[in-house]
Amino acid sequence: DLHGAAAMKRLLLACLAPVLIAASSPKLVPDVSQRKIEIIYSFTGAELLLFGAILYPGGRTPSDDAQIAVVVKGPSEPVLVREKRKIAGMWINADSSDFRSVPSFYALASSRPIAQLVDQRTAVIYELGIDNLQLSPASSGNLAEDQRFEEGLIELKRRGGYYSETDRGVEISEGVLYRARIAIPARVPVGRYTAETFLIERGRVVAAATREIEIHKSGMEAFVARAAERHGVLYGLTAVLLSLALGWAASVAFRRLRE
Repeated sequence: DLHGAAAMKRLLLACLAPVLIAASSPKLVPDVSQRKIEIIYSFTGAELLLFGAILYPGGRTPSDDAQIAVVVKGPSEPVLVREKRKIAGMWINADSSDFRSVPSFYALASSRPIAQLVDQRTAVIYELGIDNLQLSPASSGNLAEDQRFEEGLIELKRRGGYYSETDRGVEISEGVLYRARIAIPARVPVGRYTAETFLIERGRVVAAATREIEIHKSGMEAFVARAAERHGVLYGLTAVLLSLALGWAASVAFRRLRE
């Protein structure tokens, strides 16, 4: 039956199409210079090297239009932003806004400015760029006020070194190899981070890959953090007693110097 054979052929082609497309799409092979970063008392920050290769199946020639964007993102956390106002000569807390899911760290590096690589919709979908982060504010019903608090939060993160963007921060060699450097500040939050790499061609994300990075405290830093978390009351009392002891010791030393 010719009609049955034609229908079967169309069905077979429809089933094979996704496989053929996937087989012809380039792939990313990413890696990072450090999978684990330890924070000790002398930690002054670190620099992550993200590197890798673009694999073109079937001996395809590397695309001249291939661009790379890498994003290092820290664990998300709820954040309460307070606005201070000067009233009667004193700064007091005024309005506030809750954000349910804020990346504790965000760094973007790209081979070209993101606006030149993808349209706004794609940038929002993949959260490419600080202005495209989905911070999940608890809406107050006032869009202007929500935007003001969001801008204030982002500015605080920028000033602390926790949010950054670097245009042309990714080097691509021969359309195949790439590398980028991301600075990790000294007071970076601990937790599990993700390093995402995106391959972009003609305004579309055609491949993506993720690597995980663990940032944790060790030594005395880890001991203090565990004590504060597991034995909060005892930790607080110890801190108060230690402060009193140090203050008493300083006053004794000062009196002796005066004598």
